Amino acid sequence: MRPFLPAHLLLCLLMCLLLGAPMPATAAEASPALASAEKLVPQQEKEGYEFRSESWENPLEAKMGRAVRMQLFKGNEYAFCIAAPRDSGAKITAAVLDFEGKPGGDLLPVKEGWGLVLYYKPAKTGTYAIAIRQVDGAAAVPCAMIIGWK
Repeated sequence: MRPFLPAHLLLCLLMCLLLGAPMPATAAEASPALASAEKLVPQQEKEGYEFRSESWENPLEAKMGRAVRMQLFKGNEYAFCIAAPRDSGAKITAAVLDFEGKPGGDLLPVKEGWGLVLYYKPAKTGTYAIAIRQVDGAAAVPCAMIIGWK
């Protein structure tokens, strides 16, 4: 029985698909908000945090914050590196909301206010919300978050 496609034709088709596939973004291609959040990561890595390869990024309205739901596990310590573009003039803050909506976490803000590291150690495993908002802003700005744990 003959194969449906000859091997050399299948190989050519596979090569065309691979060559046409988009390449993953590099740090040089990162958005300004993501690049700012990435600046906060190295110090946390020195402290033993491991970071996920994916990130969260969305616009942050001046009058309306964002809440990102996330599964957190008891026994882990989390570091959320959150930032707006450094030159945006935006000042942001954040908190982890527990099951009852109570804010928690320890903040390590950047002096200029464009970014922060939010530390949190959950008492129970479950779904939490990371609430992010602008402290002082008149326009929407991009905002990015990278999550680490240890």
